[in-house]
Amino acid sequence: MDQLSSVPQAANLAAPARDLRRIGVHPDHWYPLAWSRELKPGRSLAVRFAGEPIVLVRPANGEVYALEDRCAHRQVPLSRGVVQDATIRCCYHGWRYDRSGCCVEVPYLGKDKLPNGVRAYPCREAGGLILVFPGDPARAALVPLPALGSVGDSHYRTRRFGEVVACHYSFMHENLMDMNHQFLHRRQMGQIRPRFLGQRRGETWLEAKYSFARVSGRRPLGEAAIFGGRIDAARADRVAERDIMTIRTEYPYQTLRIQTRDARPVMDLWIVYVPLDRAQRSHRVFGLLSVRRPKIPILLDLAWPFLVLFSERIFREDRDIVELEQAAHDAQGADRNQEVFPVIRDLRALLAACGAPE
Repeated sequence: MDQLSSVPQAANLAAPARDLRRIGVHPDHWYPLAWSRELKPGRSLAVRFAGEPIVLVRPANGEVYALEDRCAHRQVPLSRGVVQDATIRCCYHGWRYDRSGCCVEVPYLGKDKLPNGVRAYPCREAGGLILVFPGDPARAALVPLPALGSVGDSHYRTRRFGEVVACHYSFMHENLMDMNHQFLHRRQMGQIRPRFLGQRRGETWLEAKYSFARVSGRRPLGEAAIFGGRIDAARADRVAERDIMTIRTEYPYQTLRIQTRDARPVMDLWIVYVPLDRAQRSHRVFGLLSVRRPKIPILLDLAWPFLVLFSERIFREDRDIVELEQAAHDAQGADRNQEVFPVIRDLRALLAACGAPE
């Protein structure tokens, strides 16, 4: 299904039967669990996915791999051990495991008496991210890695960002998709009036388009580094394929692209929210914010510190507000939101339909 709706109407997708805030992410996707720079050669790194302890291992020579972060012997975290050649050795009794999770050595046992090993996870590295497939390993080869925006395009400069946010991932999807919350950012951006231009949706994705008008206040330098020109009411009132923001949830990832005068976006954001705890009340954000270089590339480099400061302030405000949403949900014991924006109602139904089965 692929349809365009330029005027908000009642959601056609069925309302989720379960409380969306209690639906886990579906594990049969590739999720980044660390930045490549966090894992040095010959070292290991402890990470988590929805409460599952996982150890990432980077041999001195060879590709990264991922295992359960426990020794089969006494359940001690393997991440506390030592990387040796292409294997990892437990810090306690020295049991050694290869990249497939097989126990290949117990120092005080013969080769014919080795016990079973631990679970291995499909693991790939791309775009400065270490991605793991925490679901059914038989499906990993059938599920492509996500398209990571413009991170590999030399015409763009990319900022890698993210931190831990104490809320269910669905709050973050809603926050980015619903541009009607610009009032929250009034101190950073001035008074911005969003104009909803329509939505499209499919079985596992939904996108919305907006234009914007600055009602009052000055444009911050960080915003100027992204937009090449001025955003004013006259331009925003012209519904044209320019100066358009397109936000897309393609489960479980999100993208945000801003186009001005040509087909190539001036800003290309790819972002995902990876749950940390078993209840999925906290997650780690992994974001790739790519900004197109102008004709004089050094201008973007000079403006980069202002863009970083601007994006950090915006993200901080978003983080604080979604954490307040989570706190309200927990205090009330249920989802009591009275959602009126059809796009978000459709988005919530999509997240519920694509989430982990009950």
